[in-house]
Amino acid sequence: MIALLQRILKGILFAPLAVFLLFEEWGWEPLAACFAALGRLPVWRQIERLIIRLPPWAALLAFCVPVLLLIPVKLLALFLLGKGHIGIGLGLVVSAKIAGTALAARLFQLTEPALMQMGWFSRAYPPWKAWKDRMLRQVRVSWPWRLGRRMKHMTKAARVRLWNAVRQTAPEEHK
Repeated sequence: MIALLQRILKGILFAPLAVFLLFEEWGWEPLAACFAALGRLPVWRQIERLIIRLPPWAALLAFCVPVLLLIPVKLLALFLLGKGHIGIGLGLVVSAKIAGTALAARLFQLTEPALMQMGWFSRAYPPWKAWKDRMLRQVRVSWPWRLGRRMKHMTKAARVRLWNAVRQTAPEEHK
């Protein structure tokens, strides 16, 4: 009975963590690339050059402070949700999550070399990354993930079939 309760509790705790990690994993690279594209703008390029040259302690601040500044935005979103403003609240939560992930991803790319010079960070990061990778492997072999992937592939195949059918039945243009 205790083993069953432990499995249920683990499943309940695993689900939100898995969703969080999957979003971070899915969004990290593409969102960082979007922010990196801003680096082509002269002002952004200068800011990024400054960030890259920061000493380790300043790099830690540059990485953490902007991400922490999004906490009040997320709290406001929760407040709005609590007051019944579902659309605005959800929009704000999603926007803050996307912006926060994009910002954190790009800042981490810029500050990682300096952060790795800090002993505690260089010791803590590899175990964190290994743990995160293990969790993602567990998620990817779970039945909901496999079902979702299968549905995604089926939807894509149906979309391609529909597109091909539309193209074949469309009247040819007359010259």
